[in-house]
Amino acid sequence: QVQLVESGGGLVQAGGSLRLSCAASENIFNFNTMGWYRQPPGKQRELVASINVGGRANYADSAQGRYTISRDGGTNTVDLQMNGLKSGDTGVYYCNANSRSRNYWGQGTQVTVSS
Repeated sequence: QVQLVESGGGLVQAGGSLRLSCAASENIFNFNTMGWYRQPPGKQRELVASINVGGRANYADSAQGRYTISRDGGTNTVDLQMNGLKSGDTGVYYCNANSRSRNYWGQGTQVTVSS
């Protein structure tokens, strides 16, 4: 079974930056897509950024231009760089690994943006 461990969350002022990291216990290229999801307080989990095996990245409209997803096959990590943070970015961020046969989630890391 694959373990996904997120880190890098915390409290940050609006306009600031954070870099989240997801460490996988298995080769990340075994999965079709690696992604980051956000669950705001009282709302459903939503996809904010993903990257596929070919390196193509996709972003939610709210993240476009401010978030960057990247990967490192040598360390089996997937990072999410978040710049220009807003209050709407607040939530629990989850790492996801997905393929045709398997789907895994991390435990999540809290991101809180204050004014």
